[in-house]
Amino acid sequence: MRIKLITVGTKMPGWVEEGYAEYQKRFPKEISLQLQELSLGHRGKGADLSRAIQKEGDLMLSAIAPKDRVIALDVKGKPWSTEQLAEQLTSWQMEGGDISLLVGGPDGLDSRCLARADLKWSLSPLTLPHPLVRVLLAEQLYRAWTILKGHPYHK
Repeated sequence: MRIKLITVGTKMPGWVEEGYAEYQKRFPKEISLQLQELSLGHRGKGADLSRAIQKEGDLMLSAIAPKDRVIALDVKGKPWSTEQLAEQLTSWQMEGGDISLLVGGPDGLDSRCLARADLKWSLSPLTLPHPLVRVLLAEQLYRAWTILKGHPYHK
């Protein structure tokens, strides 16, 4: 199974790249965690915010394979405990196919991305910085896998 983390934003700080890479390399061969970074829509003085979000949505939708199960990260989504994430991971593995996890830009996901999602998942009611979300997702997915395997990482 391949889990694609499709996220808006490039040029992350070194600590983000290192943190993500640390957890990515821990995954077993049967689960591949891949990062796909998309360009941030133009923001700034006089920029059309709706156009920026739409551009991000276009890029994100084109990065999703037609048969992928899509999970949108959204503050209005359902919160999962780590154990519930492990159950989801089991379910995804049994269904087969690939997973696309969508992480929007600073202004969230395009409404078309939310409509395409099979599930909406909230990491927290807090607003989290997008760079941190990458590391947090990689760590929690790894932790969920360790639960399933009885690995001592999750105590």
